[in-house]
Amino acid sequence: MIRGRRAWATAIAVLTVAGVAPAGAYAAPAPPEIPGATATAQPGDALPPGWRIAGENGQNHLEWRAPEQVPMGDARVEFRANGALVGVPEPQDDGRTFRLPLDEVSTADLGDLAVEAAGRRLDEAPDAGASRRAKPPAPKLPPKLPAGTVDPGKPGKYATTTGEYSLASVKLPGFPAPVEMRGVVVAPKKAPGKRPVALFLHGRHATCYVPGKDGEASGDWPCAKGSKPIPSHRGYLRDQKLLASQGYVTVSISANGINGQDWNAEDGGAQARSSLIRNHLGRWADWAAKPSSAPAAVRKGPKTDLSKVLLVGHSRGGEGVNRAVMDSLYKPPAAQDGYRSKARWNIRGTVHIGPTIFGQNPVPDVPSLTILPGCDGDVSDLQGQVFTDGTRGVSRGKALHSSVYMIGANHNYFNTEWTPGQAQAPADDDFWHEAESPDPLCSPGAAGRLSANQQHKVGATYIAAAARLFVGGDDRVRQLVDGTGRRAPSADPARVLTHAVGGNRGAAFLPDDPQGSPKVSGARLCDAIAPGRTACMGEKDPGSSPHFASWRAENEAGRRAVALDWKKPGTVARVTPKKPVSVKDAKSLALRVAVPANTSGTRFDVHVKDAKGKRAKLGSVKIDGLPGTDRTTSYWAQEVRVPLTAATRAKLNLAKIASLELTPKSSSGKAWLMDAWSWKPGTPAVKAAGLARVDIGTLTVKEGDSGFRTYQVPVRTTGKNAGAVRLYVDDPETGRSTGRLVKVGPGTAGIKVTVKVEGNKRYGWDKTHGVAVKAVRGTVVGADAGGVLAENDDPMPKVSIKPVSADVTEGAPLTWRISLSEKADVEIWTVAQLLPVPDGRPELSTADVDQEWLSQLVERAPNPAIPLSKVEYGTLWTTVEAGQKSADLTVPTIRDQLTEPAEYVRFQLSDNDDKPLGPPFEGTVRDAP
Repeated sequence: MIRGRRAWATAIAVLTVAGVAPAGAYAAPAPPEIPGATATAQPGDALPPGWRIAGENGQNHLEWRAPEQVPMGDARVEFRANGALVGVPEPQDDGRTFRLPLDEVSTADLGDLAVEAAGRRLDEAPDAGASRRAKPPAPKLPPKLPAGTVDPGKPGKYATTTGEYSLASVKLPGFPAPVEMRGVVVAPKKAPGKRPVALFLHGRHATCYVPGKDGEASGDWPCAKGSKPIPSHRGYLRDQKLLASQGYVTVSISANGINGQDWNAEDGGAQARSSLIRNHLGRWADWAAKPSSAPAAVRKGPKTDLSKVLLVGHSRGGEGVNRAVMDSLYKPPAAQDGYRSKARWNIRGTVHIGPTIFGQNPVPDVPSLTILPGCDGDVSDLQGQVFTDGTRGVSRGKALHSSVYMIGANHNYFNTEWTPGQAQAPADDDFWHEAESPDPLCSPGAAGRLSANQQHKVGATYIAAAARLFVGGDDRVRQLVDGTGRRAPSADPARVLTHAVGGNRGAAFLPDDPQGSPKVSGARLCDAIAPGRTACMGEKDPGSSPHFASWRAENEAGRRAVALDWKKPGTVARVTPKKPVSVKDAKSLALRVAVPANTSGTRFDVHVKDAKGKRAKLGSVKIDGLPGTDRTTSYWAQEVRVPLTAATRAKLNLAKIASLELTPKSSSGKAWLMDAWSWKPGTPAVKAAGLARVDIGTLTVKEGDSGFRTYQVPVRTTGKNAGAVRLYVDDPETGRSTGRLVKVGPGTAGIKVTVKVEGNKRYGWDKTHGVAVKAVRGTVVGADAGGVLAENDDPMPKVSIKPVSADVTEGAPLTWRISLSEKADVEIWTVAQLLPVPDGRPELSTADVDQEWLSQLVERAPNPAIPLSKVEYGTLWTTVEAGQKSADLTVPTIRDQLTEPAEYVRFQLSDNDDKPLGPPFEGTVRDAP
C-alpha cells in the first residue's frame, strides 16, 4: 500500500531527521516499505504522537512511548498496522516505552500504526472529544433475578487457620531466573477426614515495589536491592477464608518470577504457569503421602484429598490453570515442561477470572466457570469467553462450561493486592476513566459500577459456587451459573448474568458445527473473525463482542454465528443443519442470543420443524441488551429457553428436528444467534476423553549461502485416538494465512508443513514461516503456534560516501553518492548528522535551501533564517533500495539575489553504536555569476 510506504517514509524523514534517529543508521536495515532517498514527506504523513524509530546497542527499533506509565497487566501489548499484528514489543523499565526490533516486524505495510491490548487502543485517549458532547445517559441495569435455592456465598461452619510456606525456587524452561515456590495456605480447623483442595494463581501484575515510595513499582525479577516482591498471591485471602470455612484446604501461590520474564514467551507464559502449578501440586501430593514432611502452614490444616482439586486463576493465571489441567491429562513436550512427574491429583473444575486465552485452546472435558468483568480495563475484549465457546463440538460435551458476566466489575479488584487502599504496593483501577469524559457505566461512582468490596464479595461467591458444583457435586448450585436465571443473594447488589454450554445439553444447532455448516435463510451465516462483509460485526456496529475476540489468523474459518438484521417484523430466520437433530427426552430448547447493548424489547417467536415438515411454535422470548458504552464489551449472548411441550402436543418427531426458526416481532433490530441446544436439568458425570494432543514447535535454521533447503515444521502429536484441527500457514511475504482442516492422530497423515528456505550471500531480514493450529474435534492444543525461522547469516554491507557535486553554484543541488559494499535483500538506510561549520566560515542557512525540503527539518521555517546545523531536527537519511548498491544524498539549494561569500554545510556519518564513521564531509555553495 502506498499509504504504508509513505508512513514509513515519514517515520524516517520526520523522526530520524527529528533528532530521535536510530542509533547508528550507517549500514542499517531499513524498516519495511521505506521509499527511495529522494522521497519527500507529505503533509499528514508523520507517525502518530509517541512513535519513533530508535536505536540501542546496534539494533534499530520501532518504539512507542506512552504519555504516562502503562500499568503492567495481563493483556498482551501489541503493535498493529492496518489492523494486522506487527509484533509484540518489549516493555522498558520506565513503564512507558515499548520497543519492537525492526527485524521482527511481521508485515511490510505499516500504515495506521496502533498500540492495542486485548483490542483496546493504548495510544488514543478514551472517547476522544466526549467532553465536548452532551453527557450520555447512564445505561439501564437489568432487573434483579430471583434468588436461587442455595447461596454458596454464605460462610461455612469451620473456623480457619492461615500460614505461608516458601520452598526452593524452580528453574522453568525459557526463563533465565529461577521462579519462587511460595504459597499462602488457609485451611479449616477441626474439619474431619480428607478435605478437597483449591489452588489459586494470580495474574500478570507488577512484581516489585519500593516501600514508602508511592507509585514506584516495576516488572523486574529478581527484585532490585531496596525493593520488595509484590505479594499478589495474598490478594485472595477473603476467597480462601470463605472456601476454608466450607471445608476446603486452600493455597494461593506466587508467580512473580514468571510475570517478570514472560513478555517474550510465545504463549504469554501459559506453559510456565502450568509447570509452577503442577510443581506445587506435586509437593502437596508428597505431603499427603508423608504429612510429617510438610511445612508448618500445611500441617496446621486437615489432611487433603487430591482427587478433588479446584483450580482458580485470575487473568493470565486463568490461562495457566487451563494449561495445568491439559498438562495433567495429556502430557506436554518434555523440553517445554518444568514438571516431569506424573499427575497424582484429579482436577474437578476450574475458575477463570477475567482470563486471557491467547492460544484459544480450552480443555473441553473438565468443567469451568469463567468470570467476565463488564468494566474490565485490562483484558477488555473479554477473550475468556472462549473458555466456553471454544469447547463446542470438540469432545463429548458433558462438562459444563459457564460464563458469568458481572456488570460493573473491573479487572483488578478481585485481588486485594491490586486494589487501591487495600494493597501493600501501588495499585490502581484498571478501567480507563478520564475525569473530563467519565464513562456513565464504569467510571468510579457511576450507578452501575461496583465498589472494591462489593466486587470482591461477588467474586468470592461465584468461586464458591464453582467449588460446590464441580467438586462438591451439589446440583442445586447449577441454576446460579448455567443460564437458568437465578442469583446468589450474597452477591448483591451486583447484577450477574450467566449462560453455559455442555452439561445436560444435547443435540445442537451450531453455526460452526465441525460436522458441517448449516443452511441459513432470512439471516446471514457470519464469520467471527474476518475482513469485509462476512464478519459478524463490522465498523458500523458501535460495540464489540466477547464471542468474536481475535486470535492469530486474520480470517478464521469455522468460527461462526447467525447474524439477524431485520427492518420489519415477521422476517423469518431459518437454520437448517446438515442432518436433523434429536431433542428427544429434553425439556427445553436453550438459545444463546446477543443483541446490541442498551436496546430493549427485542422479541422473537421460536418455531421448529421436523423432517416431515410439521411445524410448532415453542414460545416467544424477549431480550434486553446489556448495559454498555463505547468502552465496554457488551454484545454478549444471553441464554433464553423455550419448552418443547408444544412440539410434543403437535406430534412432531422430536428425534428428527430439521430446522429452527426465529421470527422477530420487533419492528426492526439486530441479533446474533450463537447456538441452540436441547436442554434438561441436572449435571452429568464427566470423564475426560482420550483426546489427541497437538503441539507446534519452532525450528531455527541458517539460510545458507546458496540453493534451496527444505525443512519441516516440528509438530508433536500424542494420544491413542484421532481427531481434527484447523491449520493456518502464514505467507512470510504478505503476512496473510491460509487455513485448512487436518486430521491428526493414529491412522492419519497428520500435520506436515514443509518450508523451502533459499540461501544467498546477501544481507536480509530473518524470515518466519509461521504455523498455528486450533482444536476442532477430538483434540486439545498445547503450543498453538510455531514454524520455521530462517535466520539471516550474512553480514551487513559496509557503506562508503563520495561526492558527486559537492561544490556547486546556488540553485544547483549538492549531491553525494552513498554506496554499499554488497547488494542487500532489504533496504539499507544511512543517517548523516548536520554539524556546525568550523573556523568561522559562513554556513548554509535555512533561507538557502528548497523550502519543501526544509520542512523535513523544521515544523516552521525560521524567520530570520538560521544556520542549518541549528535547526530543530538535524539528521538526514538516505535509503539504498533492496537489490541496489547506491543512492544519492541531495541538498537542494535555491538561487537568490544577494551577493554572498561561499557558504558551507557539514555532515557526519555514524555507525550502529552512534560513533562517527570517518571524518566529516562538506559541501560548498557559491554565488551564481
